[in-house]
Amino acid sequence: MTMTDAQRALLPGGRWHFQHGPIDIVIRADGEDQALQAAHQAAWSRFQTVLAELVAELPKLRLPVVGACPVQGLIARRMWAACAPLVDEADGYLTPMAAVAGSVAQDLVAFYQRPGIERAWINNGGDIALHLAPGTFARVGLYADLARFDAAAAARTAAGTLRTDLDFAVHAFEPVRGVATSGWRGRSQSRGIADSVTVLAATAAMADAAATVIANAVDMDDDGQAAQAGIVRLPANSQRDDSDLGTMAVTVNVPALPAALVQRALQRGLACARRLQGRGLVQAALLVCQGSLVRLPAPVPLRSPPQLVQ
Repeated sequence: MTMTDAQRALLPGGRWHFQHGPIDIVIRADGEDQALQAAHQAAWSRFQTVLAELVAELPKLRLPVVGACPVQGLIARRMWAACAPLVDEADGYLTPMAAVAGSVAQDLVAFYQRPGIERAWINNGGDIALHLAPGTFARVGLYADLARFDAAAAARTAAGTLRTDLDFAVHAFEPVRGVATSGWRGRSQSRGIADSVTVLAATAAMADAAATVIANAVDMDDDGQAAQAGIVRLPANSQRDDSDLGTMAVTVNVPALPAALVQRALQRGLACARRLQGRGLVQAALLVCQGSLVRLPAPVPLRSPPQLVQ
């Protein structure tokens, strides 16, 4: 993480763009003008402190989650707490950095949880924290192939004009306030072969960490099968020198695979998602690999929503 001056800019559609070093956030909120102005200013004041706070504890945040939480910052502790229940599903190795984007988004959305604001979303590079007042909902767009997503273009686009592969609504009456996506493409580093894994969870921090773990699980049965299939993996720090994964192998290329192998990999990821859902850690998930898609639906049917704010 590099230290620069934090910057903000007003975007089309009344959205705000906050940027500081590697942290790149788009904010949208609806409500009364006075409440919105106060929330935006409070979020901006907090945002300017986030990078320095994380950098101060970065060496500890790049260590695997083991034992007692060693970090002190609010966001750092949230990262640790989100990852701790998932270590067993990550082959015993998971660092708090798996939840950094979602945890930052979750920290900022708290400033919009006030009277006069109907709904708000904080989009931190595709990991989203939501505030939804009763009777409202938010529509979330999904890119199945993360390599095609251009965050800079998205930030410049007027609200509602960005094309996505599909979208879904999150309603206030649902136990979902976080949506996150991971995969081997895009800016992510993954040990799996999923193009994307999107997770809905109670918090953005948990959605972020769980998406990482489930995406890692979308994989071949063993390293020999992966090599035979032509999947290329390299040390994480050879691709990104600040990677928290060190010399651990991450996926850098996945050729076209037989449909049977794709389905087998997706089922491995789906089994992981089901286990996390059974423990109450995730609500739903969508897993995509080479044009194939599997879903983990919410555990209970949702009732019809009340009158909605469009």
